[in-house]
Amino acid sequence: MLVAGIGLLLFCFVAFYASYSISSGVYVKAVCRIPAAGKSVALTFDDGVNPETTPWVLDILRKHGVKAAFFVIGEKVDACPGLVERIAREGHSIGNHSYFHRNTFPLRRTSKMVDEIKACDAAVYGAAGTVPRFFRPPFGVTNPMVGKAVRRTGKIVAGWSIRSLDTMGKPVEKTLARIEHRLRDGAIILLHDDRANAACLLEKLVECVHERGYKFVLLDELLGGEYPLGGGIAGFDAKTGRK
Repeated sequence: MLVAGIGLLLFCFVAFYASYSISSGVYVKAVCRIPAAGKSVALTFDDGVNPETTPWVLDILRKHGVKAAFFVIGEKVDACPGLVERIAREGHSIGNHSYFHRNTFPLRRTSKMVDEIKACDAAVYGAAGTVPRFFRPPFGVTNPMVGKAVRRTGKIVAGWSIRSLDTMGKPVEKTLARIEHRLRDGAIILLHDDRANAACLLEKLVECVHERGYKFVLLDELLGGEYPLGGGIAGFDAKTGRK
């Protein structure tokens, strides 16, 4: 009984890790860091766009000449298409973060996940005339259904190597220290542009990264060697904005 109990606990731990660690690679391959990129890091934002905070984030990025990837939620894109158009116009990358980003996304059938991914694609295309190459699952949770949905939509899953925990409400200085401690060659940094202190954190982070001798590059550039540009998203009709 003891051995069986230990085995069950071990199985549960592995299953939990496989689902909640996007870097596990058990259900879907996710690129989380490119060490070969040298002293370059990629900046990514989740859960936007937000009409109150995203413009400030974009202003700071433009001020410092930094490019970033924004993993947007489809329904927010439909609510603020002009802001998404600005993101694309200023040279940033736009990623797919599902259409609704609900807590139940990981529990949905594969077909429903595919519908959400396609709906977000269509929203981004309608706003900015571009189709996201990258997909980041809501909450970073993966499972067999997410894996199937990714393969059906032809997406590249982008994870992260530095989770800032900027959604926890901690002081900016503590969040910044957490990121700085984890800086490595080819790191992918996860932030959120819908936070009230997003602009303050970003301003300090840009200075910190530069002082440490790193440079910011666009996610597409960081992953360029492993995932060459071009080719588009399988099955997407640019004329209709639909799969």
